[in-house]
Amino acid sequence: MEAVTRGVRWVLAMQNSDGGWGAFDRDCDDEALTLIPFADHNAMIDPSCEDITGRTLEALHHLGLSADNPAVARAAGFLRATVHADGTWYGRWGCNSIYGTWLAITGLRYAGEPAASPACLRSAEWLYRHQNEDGGWGELPRSYDDEGAKGIGPSTPSQTAWALMTLFAAGDRDSGHVRRAVDYLLRRQRYDGSWKDEYWTGTGFPKVFYLRYHLYATYFPIWALALYRRGISDSDRAGTPGTVDAAGIAAEE
Repeated sequence: MEAVTRGVRWVLAMQNSDGGWGAFDRDCDDEALTLIPFADHNAMIDPSCEDITGRTLEALHHLGLSADNPAVARAAGFLRATVHADGTWYGRWGCNSIYGTWLAITGLRYAGEPAASPACLRSAEWLYRHQNEDGGWGELPRSYDDEGAKGIGPSTPSQTAWALMTLFAAGDRDSGHVRRAVDYLLRRQRYDGSWKDEYWTGTGFPKVFYLRYHLYATYFPIWALALYRRGISDSDRAGTPGTVDAAGIAAEE
């Protein structure tokens, strides 16, 4: 569709110079702006986000842009440059490292990263170490202030689903860790079919305020359980038909 092609061109035009994408603007990353008195929660800039970049890579893959597209390659480079030594990524719009790691690993897989790559293996190992005794995962907002709190917190359905989908993307589809997490989600489902996060997992402004998106607790577990039932990682789906003129867009890069 011509409308979709225009939309993809717009998304590509919004790619930042470092290869990533922000939420609202392009190349709005001058730290001096954060020094303006009475700045809105010190959030006057909109730098590239690992989570948004990963999600954008997923969208571009499904729309027909291959791993060798220049924009895709630059975005993958941004993610490879921003991974932490422990195999995690920062989560800007969800709390925190579990969210950022899920979307970064998924984005890299769509950009051609093998499941057996060191990046995927490190991320999976980090999650294995932080799985709670009940089979779930959790991370409290204090991890934005204290790196020692990364991946630590009471289990929540949404964060457990993010961790599960990270493991699927990293090639783990049926380990003991995965089965325990699936059991956790099945046990926590409520009588009406929904789930509830007892703790807030949405991020407004890191270190300032956080949010509870009520549907996070339901649609992410449904998504993860659907992938588990299919027995494949969503990022392993190959040959997705493109809906844009990928060759034409690549020629414009």
